[in-house]
Amino acid sequence: MKISPEAVGIFHYTLRDQNGKELETSRGDQPTAYLHGRNNIVAGLETVMEGKEAGDVFSATVAPEDAYGTPDPERQQRVPIKHLIFKGKLKPGMVVQLNTSDGRVPVTVTKAGRHSADIDTNHPLAGQSLSFDIEILEVRAATEEEIAHGHAHGPGGHQH
Repeated sequence: MKISPEAVGIFHYTLRDQNGKELETSRGDQPTAYLHGRNNIVAGLETVMEGKEAGDVFSATVAPEDAYGTPDPERQQRVPIKHLIFKGKLKPGMVVQLNTSDGRVPVTVTKAGRHSADIDTNHPLAGQSLSFDIEILEVRAATEEEIAHGHAHGPGGHQH
């Protein structure tokens, strides 16, 4: 079976930034499972996954506009430090979690003060080309429940 809409792709990956620095990997841990065609992974990666099958090993570079977008200068703001989750001393350049009404989101600190911080709410990888090393482990038909929920269930996918 090939990866296509309504199929679940299960894969290992290594993600590198545009300078080749490894940012994260699933190798040595649970593989990632996603429901194809439902925007569960970055758009550019989903595009290159189309038609792949179990056993395929490949690399793909995804442009910023097909990954986390280009930085929007309007997405900078000042917030009270009490809304940020971090360890240690807050410093510019740190990626921390911001508590929002929609849950926690990663933000980058641009200036740290005593009671407030200036943050950039663009995704920390916005503006970067990303390289993925992919190994497809399994491709299967999505269950009716996965299709209804819009994401894969089970190991590497979303658990209920």
